[in-house]
Amino acid sequence: METSKINPYVAVILAVISISTSAILVKLSTAEAGVIAFYRMWFSLLIMAPIFFLKYVKELKEVSKREWLYSALAGIFLSFHFILWFESLEYTSVASSTVLVTLQPLFAFFGTFIIFKERFSYKAIVSATIAVIGSIIISWGDFRISGSALFGDMLALAACALITAYLLIGQMIRKKLSLMTYTFIVYFFSAIVLTGYVLIIQEPLYPYPTSEWIYFLLLAILPNLLGHSVLNWALRWISTTVISMAILFEPVGATILAHIILGEKVFFTQIAGGIIIILSVSLFIIEGTRR
Repeated sequence: METSKINPYVAVILAVISISTSAILVKLSTAEAGVIAFYRMWFSLLIMAPIFFLKYVKELKEVSKREWLYSALAGIFLSFHFILWFESLEYTSVASSTVLVTLQPLFAFFGTFIIFKERFSYKAIVSATIAVIGSIIISWGDFRISGSALFGDMLALAACALITAYLLIGQMIRKKLSLMTYTFIVYFFSAIVLTGYVLIIQEPLYPYPTSEWIYFLLLAILPNLLGHSVLNWALRWISTTVISMAILFEPVGATILAHIILGEKVFFTQIAGGIIIILSVSLFIIEGTRR
């Protein structure tokens, strides 16, 4: 396998920091979830388009039907991940939503078990069980605050499953396609799905104040291009499981930003549940990687 001049692990850390801004920008925006995702994806494509059409468009001829299919599927998963996650932020806190949406390692291991028949040790199973208990603690705290917050937590978990499927597909396809070509194709299909979604749901695409357009643009640049796109690049050298483990640190950054920028209170159940999840999932990944 080819080597990278840039340390992929350092790139993943920077990507996770960029992704940590996503929940804050979504909270700041007053637009509907589908509209936020719509502009986030189309702005990303517009920024990428000049480079793609000047240097990479010829690579489209070399993309196989199988790669087109999987890339389209990844785009669909990504679009509904955004819709469900952004929608969850309307019901629950940034802390709870980001902790639950970053339970990706559990889904990643379950995915490898189903697809590749990978088996896990007793310690890994126990760690996974404890992580689920941690998520229940978070949800229980939200339920005591507001019944609707529990619904938001469920949306975040569904969004977590979708982003894991998106990363698993990326791990397969990125070994064959360049970063720009794969990312552009995935984002294009995701943008098309989001366009259909907002038209069917009839969410207003305009007018919006200047501040909203700034949030849309920042979502495209920070969590999308400097976040997800960098993770897609790293998938050529690092497994989905390792990347999912790194994303566990996203809730830390998002919670700190939410407290500073949004003035959100951090409840004891969120802190306790978040610590349990991060520790148990970390043990889960370490044990699985060791095996």
